[in-house]
Amino acid sequence: MKKYPLLLLPLGILLGAGAVKLAEAPLTVGVVEEAQKIIGLEFTPAEADSMLDELRDTRKNFENNRKVSLSNDVAPALYFNPLPPGFQFEKQKLPFKPGPVAPAKRPANLDDLAFLSVRELGELVRTRLVSSTELTAFFLDRLKKHDPQLKCVVTLTEKLAMIQAAKADTELHQGIYRGPLHGIPFGAKDLLAKRGYPTTWGSVPYRTQTLDYDATVIQRLEKGGAVLCAKLSLGELAWGDVWFGGTTKNPWDPSRGSSGSSAGSASAVAAGLLPFAIGSETLGSIVSPSTECGTTGLRPTFGRVPRTGAMALSWSMDKLGPICRTVEDCALVFNAILGPDGQDPTVMDAPFNYDGSKISLKGLKIGFVKADFERAYPNRAADSASLAVLRKLGVELVPLQLPGLPANDISFILGVEAAAAFDELTRTGKDDQLVRQIKNAWPNAFRAARFVPAVEYVQAARHRTQLIRAMHETLRGLDAYVAPSFSRNLTLTNLTGHPALVLPNGFQTQPGKPTRPVSITFTGQLFGEAKLLHIAKAYQEATDFHKKHPRL
Repeated sequence: MKKYPLLLLPLGILLGAGAVKLAEAPLTVGVVEEAQKIIGLEFTPAEADSMLDELRDTRKNFENNRKVSLSNDVAPALYFNPLPPGFQFEKQKLPFKPGPVAPAKRPANLDDLAFLSVRELGELVRTRLVSSTELTAFFLDRLKKHDPQLKCVVTLTEKLAMIQAAKADTELHQGIYRGPLHGIPFGAKDLLAKRGYPTTWGSVPYRTQTLDYDATVIQRLEKGGAVLCAKLSLGELAWGDVWFGGTTKNPWDPSRGSSGSSAGSASAVAAGLLPFAIGSETLGSIVSPSTECGTTGLRPTFGRVPRTGAMALSWSMDKLGPICRTVEDCALVFNAILGPDGQDPTVMDAPFNYDGSKISLKGLKIGFVKADFERAYPNRAADSASLAVLRKLGVELVPLQLPGLPANDISFILGVEAAAAFDELTRTGKDDQLVRQIKNAWPNAFRAARFVPAVEYVQAARHRTQLIRAMHETLRGLDAYVAPSFSRNLTLTNLTGHPALVLPNGFQTQPGKPTRPVSITFTGQLFGEAKLLHIAKAYQEATDFHKKHPRL
């Protein structure tokens, strides 16, 4: 998550619990002269005086608006569209084709189930060599055994899971097969609603919250036969890995956090507690924990997956996606959750023409962010080796320079939208209940965001339009590109809405410290997940980093 600068000015006393009491404080020329320092503009005393009536009327508007309750699920009447002028995605929809899978064989030691892929587990269930009930009980036991150390589970949905697993087995006995996720256990980041269970958002003020509906993503996975075993931890209100239950741990090194904010999703999958999980990303929340924990994570194009029933942090940046062991698994899960639901107006009906049987990358043009790969950074050796693997696979690597527009300088868009989403916490003083009360945490970020002028927010959105257009031109003629996982690329592509897939590409070792996984990021064209996954799968299958796992 971004470190938001704080504006430590006297006007900060207007925020928090005292905001309501001070709302009637007189607006004077002196107040305007102090306030203008925040926005970096200067008005004459006469100009300041002339705007007082307008400012007083506007403040009354604010107060009247605040009397009308707004729940988190009410989106603004403004919808972000990542498509640049002239962009067109494929029109023809082709059948989804998973890649080949080896003949199923029941393992002699059931502990070996823990780190099999979704594809492999799906074949075991489909061929009835392992029942969904048996598989679900196995993963529930692992969740209960290892969660005390990892702190990745908010709520175990054991009763529901066993009912769903029994149903999956019954349907198979009756000849009903729902597809490759049939009978497969999974977990959902606890910002996704599930009727009958708390949806806590990892946050103290919401830890007893129950929502009387199911998130669309959970509905779709359950329709595909998947079995919900747990609501998984997230950093409080989707920042970091600290929540009201503690710090979610990295299974490779439990002395470290798993990173965030999809902390529990990545930790649980990496530790073999679940075959896959759903995470979310606004600014790194799939990429970061997947890197830390060595999982494979897909952040889809903005407007691919409905966010209905998910906590809103940033209406123009939030995205839902799978965290799995393999690229193919990401494709299976993504295929189950994408597409319009009639409720999230940002979701587009674009094809996902994935064919997992395709192997060759010959003839493809893949960009690489040359300047980022050439700088001195800890993962340079592993990333350079990844480029060598791609060359060996027959791709044409094309040096790439990302647009020079100031992505970081407009990223306060996230802070403003987040402050609006959780406005009530700031105005009521309930932000004092949040676990993290340091400067670089949500309470202060929410307060600081209130001093961003509406004009500057709109101007930032206009700069974002320029950035989208510049990225479109930069990527013209490329099938995808690669970049180090933590670079300027992360902020830029979260603002433009491009899909990204992060996967392990090595390990970092230091004397006296546990081995830690590292990753590389593949970024695709808008709505180009099929080709992105094809490329990343070929790379992954030419390596073995994804087959390694921590020893718990």
